[in-house]
Amino acid sequence: MAENSGPAAAPADRSSPSLSPTPPLPRVTIRFCTQCKWMLRAAYYAQELLSTFSTSLGEVALQPATGGVFVVEIITRQERQSQSNVVNVLWDRKSDGGFPETKELKRRVRDVIQPGRDLGHVDRDYNVKTNDAPAVAAGVDSAAEKKEAPKECEDCK
Repeated sequence: MAENSGPAAAPADRSSPSLSPTPPLPRVTIRFCTQCKWMLRAAYYAQELLSTFSTSLGEVALQPATGGVFVVEIITRQERQSQSNVVNVLWDRKSDGGFPETKELKRRVRDVIQPGRDLGHVDRDYNVKTNDAPAVAAGVDSAAEKKEAPKECEDCK
């Protein structure tokens, strides 16, 4: 085997904010099952949140996992400049039933980081409840309601 005779890598400059050991807050984490092939869905949600909230979010992270998991969490700093952080689960596929509509996920993020912010068309019919759309009011994809429940992949059982 050949030895690496190139110059040694310089140590990383830890004073840079991008290399800080603690991530910038608020931090949204999307944990998704790689065995179920949900990476593209997770990346789409991340893109939508970054497009809507831009620099109001410190970071959006994708965390690969297994076991059929799809969980969206947000970490914020506790009020009154405390050193502790608060973790809120915004969506859990197993307990909330399926995947969120994009506008519902945006509302839940907004309610944590900027409660007074108007999301425009996303909020337009939010308070209007109709009898023929209970799935929409619950924030579940109506297309997913019409289909059979997706089967877990064999590896996630």
